[in-house]
Amino acid sequence: MRAKTVRGPGPLVYGLLIAVVVASAFPLYWSYVVSSSDSSAIGDATPPLVPGGHLLDNIRNVFAKSDFWLALGNSLIVSTTVMVSNVVLSCLAGFAFARLRFPGRDTLFLLVIGTVMVPSQLGVIPLYMVVGHLGWYGRLEAVIVPGLVSAFSVFWMRQACEAAVPQELIDASTMDGCSLLRSFWHVAVPALRPQAAVLAMLTFLAAWNDFFWPLVVLDPSTSPTVQVALSTLASGYYTDYSLMLTGATLGVLPVLVLFVLLARQIVTGTMRSPFIQRERSGRGSR
Repeated sequence: MRAKTVRGPGPLVYGLLIAVVVASAFPLYWSYVVSSSDSSAIGDATPPLVPGGHLLDNIRNVFAKSDFWLALGNSLIVSTTVMVSNVVLSCLAGFAFARLRFPGRDTLFLLVIGTVMVPSQLGVIPLYMVVGHLGWYGRLEAVIVPGLVSAFSVFWMRQACEAAVPQELIDASTMDGCSLLRSFWHVAVPALRPQAAVLAMLTFLAAWNDFFWPLVVLDPSTSPTVQVALSTLASGYYTDYSLMLTGATLGVLPVLVLFVLLARQIVTGTMRSPFIQRERSGRGSR
């Protein structure tokens, strides 16, 4: 029986990948080009494609016209807290839904998933009333607490636990005398680390880019986030695009730093995703 030869990717695949990389990286490069130019260069007949020499001046203007340091600090506090909370709570909930047996488990999981079908806009007014009743208006708690855990995070970690943590390992650790928390910490957590890194990146990015809810419950003059500060830079009769994109470039740097720090875990977690593993197993059985 002749073994099948596996062909590597051809020039078409590499060309497509290069095109995707260029299309993805060009907006970042364009933001840097505009942020390093003055406002008059944007209105030229031929837009600039090479960075200019006004980046430091534009950065000074961003911090002079808005409290951008405070906005960066608030966004870091909110995004980091939401990221850590989602990872911890969804890992615990996903482990419970995937590997623990208790009455009503499947029904409760369906109820959690069912909340995804409810548009978030329907909860703005009741949530705003709760925030006002608790006295959280203008405080970061109003942005942090509603995002401590999400149905998507629970679903993601439950599916990851189903694929990466066999029930036999949990039963074996229990027979060896491990408590439930020790089984979770020593068996589930090491196996779920790549998928947790992907979830951390997604939740941090979602909290960092959130604009509507912080605009509703935070005071732009005393407790802004990065997105609210950027809207302040864009407001007014005349929009200085070089100034606005300078703020956007500064605002994207923490996200890029986090991606670089978690890059290896993110790639591993993406390749170990239960959806990709299921697709691979389906192809292998054909």
